[in-house]
Amino acid sequence: MSSILNVIEKLKLNVLNIEDVPESFSSDVYKLGLASGEDVYVKIPFNKDKLFREFQMLETLKDVLPVPKVLDIWYGDEVTTGALLLSAIQGVPCTENVDEKLSFQMGVYHAMLHEVKTPGYGYHSNDGFIFLDQNNWRLHIKNNFEKWKEPCKELLDPALYERCILHFDGVFSALPDPDGPCFVHMDFRPGNILVNSNKVVGIIDFESARGGSSEIDFTKINRYIWEVNPRTKSPYFEGYQTIRTMLNLEIVLPFYNFYDAFSAVVWCKNRGVEKNQSFLQENIEVLKKSVGIE
Repeated sequence: MSSILNVIEKLKLNVLNIEDVPESFSSDVYKLGLASGEDVYVKIPFNKDKLFREFQMLETLKDVLPVPKVLDIWYGDEVTTGALLLSAIQGVPCTENVDEKLSFQMGVYHAMLHEVKTPGYGYHSNDGFIFLDQNNWRLHIKNNFEKWKEPCKELLDPALYERCILHFDGVFSALPDPDGPCFVHMDFRPGNILVNSNKVVGIIDFESARGGSSEIDFTKINRYIWEVNPRTKSPYFEGYQTIRTMLNLEIVLPFYNFYDAFSAVVWCKNRGVEKNQSFLQENIEVLKKSVGIE
């Protein structure tokens, strides 16, 4: 609470009430009721990299997608990493079951995001656009996996860990050429898609977004929408393909389901295994399924 009070003071906001937004798992997000009668949101990112990344993404996409408007930005001090003051979108996170109509719309907006090209593979920072090593997406994926091996080894059953290492080597080499560089959200899931009257009205949470290959961006949609209601997959593809050609996901999706779950194990270790136990177990089950362990 001290951080949000610090932000309110720095941004000189006249606030009547403060409401914590529970669906944010990385940064701290608060809904503020202002004395003017207006509702706004304050997002306090986990670190400064995420602050700059989200700011640049929202500024770039404001005329492309229905995203929150950046009303103000504060670059932080020795106590707080900084904060974004964001406009409110009249919608709620799409946490209920998604039907075919909503799925079609999600596909359209997802494709619109992937149509935005980037200077290369990399991410926005306070120093401009930072390119990945050799501007090479495949090298980036491989280097990430190497970096994640040690922390994953501490949390995974030894037999599962060994299977994961072997599995990566087998499936990584079979991937087709990357589809990019373009904007990828990296957490395109129902909780970050706002709806109102069965219409998509907003896309939020761009703190991890970057210039990448579109192939990485379908894992959350697959896990939380297509697998929950298989009837939503076809309309999603139809919506997506009104804007751009859909990749052949038969090869890339199984790989990225595995890669994303391996990454999530590391995330749980870094953010606290105990408080993220259910998410950790969810991803361990994905890993088991990926490598053929019942």
